[in-house]
Amino acid sequence: MDKYDSRYIQIGLKIAYYRKKNGFTQEQLAEKIDLSVGYLSQIETPSVAQPISLKTLFTIADIFHVSPSKFLEFDDE
Repeated sequence: MDKYDSRYIQIGLKIAYYRKKNGFTQEQLAEKIDLSVGYLSQIETPSVAQPISLKTLFTIADIFHVSPSKFLEFDDE
C-alpha cells in the first residue's frame, strides 16, 4: 500500500459525497468532466486508491462550486 493510498480514498469518498449531494449520477458527472464512468467509479470506490490529476480535481470542485481544498482536508491529520 502506497503511503498516500488512504488520502486518495478519502478524496474519492468526498467526490462521491458532493456528487450525491448535488444530485448527479456517476454517468452525469463523468460526462461533465470528460472522464469514463469506469474511471470515476474507481476514484469513488473506497477499496481502490485511484490517484487523480489536479486538473480533474479542480474541474470537479468548479462543478460543485466548492474550493478544491474541501477535497484535501484529511481525517488523518
